[in-house]
Amino acid sequence: MPNVRPLNKNKYQISKYRFLEIYNFCLQYNEWKDELKYNTHTVGAQELTGMPFGTGKSDSTAYLAMKRAELERKCQLIEQTAMEADSEIYPYILKAVTNEHVSYHYLKTVMDIPCGKKMYYDRRRKFYYLMSNKKF
Repeated sequence: MPNVRPLNKNKYQISKYRFLEIYNFCLQYNEWKDELKYNTHTVGAQELTGMPFGTGKSDSTAYLAMKRAELERKCQLIEQTAMEADSEIYPYILKAVTNEHVSYHYLKTVMDIPCGKKMYYDRRRKFYYLMSNKKF
């Protein structure tokens, strides 16, 4: 179970399971960024998916380009939503929603977040609310 409590369903209209879906989606952000950074070489599409193809021929460059475009779209969705939640503290929101166990205390003592606890938690809730309204 995450260290983040699900949002108040009556106030935000987000079920516990939708919240967990969003929470876990965002935690994949760093994996996606790593894959974008390090997975730049084409290999046979069968090697990427583990699934054989009927003709034995595939366009691995096109497959890699589609995969990278999808990963970029997902990362941008999270980044843009963090900016929408608060354009001034979005780097702190992004850090918190894409990593487990990033508390306000960590953000304040290590990263020197320029806002109070109440404002930070309000903006983080807004982030999850905005993400819930987006299709991903």
